[in-house]
Amino acid sequence: MKRMLLAAALAALAGPVAAHTPYFAPATFQVQPGGTVTLDASFSEAFFVPEAAFDDSHFSILGPDGRETTPGRVVPLRTRVVVEHALPKDAKGTYRFSTGERLGAVFRTWEINGRKVSSRDAKEAVPAGAKVISNFQSRIRAETYLTVGAPDRGALRPYGQGLELVPVTHPDDLYSNEPVEFELRFDGKPLADTPVQISEAVWSSDRKAREVELRSDAKGHVRWEQPASGTWLALARHRSPAPAGAAAPEYSNSYSLVFHVLNP
Repeated sequence: MKRMLLAAALAALAGPVAAHTPYFAPATFQVQPGGTVTLDASFSEAFFVPEAAFDDSHFSILGPDGRETTPGRVVPLRTRVVVEHALPKDAKGTYRFSTGERLGAVFRTWEINGRKVSSRDAKEAVPAGAKVISNFQSRIRAETYLTVGAPDRGALRPYGQGLELVPVTHPDDLYSNEPVEFELRFDGKPLADTPVQISEAVWSSDRKAREVELRSDAKGHVRWEQPASGTWLALARHRSPAPAGAAAPEYSNSYSLVFHVLNP
């Protein structure tokens, strides 16, 4: 059952932000030295109401000093993975919490006799004479940043690999009506003219969240001119050729970032 739920969630990743979307969200953005940080990793339609667990991943924490550690505790549940980590008593600066890059299910869609068929079964053969419309494997990373004391930029360094939103304005130093800026990159290079969807977190499925759609410019720059206060999720997606030996000819790359905007 768990695998079926996860597969269904991943299948929706090619859709809009309203579809199942990966997220990695802290219980609070207000953290203290020596305190225990708790986060949820899940796929959801409403943020942050968990529906399918973000499992089979390698969670990591990048500290202000550039050193990477693993969380103290990772507990897989049916609808979410709960991550707990005790910060050092002398902790200061910004920490990057990541699900790590996760390769997921393979999805294929073909057309035969005027009918479209979709399959997540890698062993199912495409019928003779069918036209393959899509054949890709999901490649996902979800992240957030938490800061103890004054924010710094040691943990903000780009990966230079895969899809990422590189912060220009510090993600833990954002205020309403002051621009939020990122650089959208793929394999270290600017990704131009690509949508970035931003959705409000309401922790409920009975209220429609506010949504904003932005688009990167020629240099991959993304700018949200007048953000509202609250917690938000930014989502970018990009298709790319998969390397030789991969499970499918294409990757469907997804990157999500949870961040908080304060009132000044």
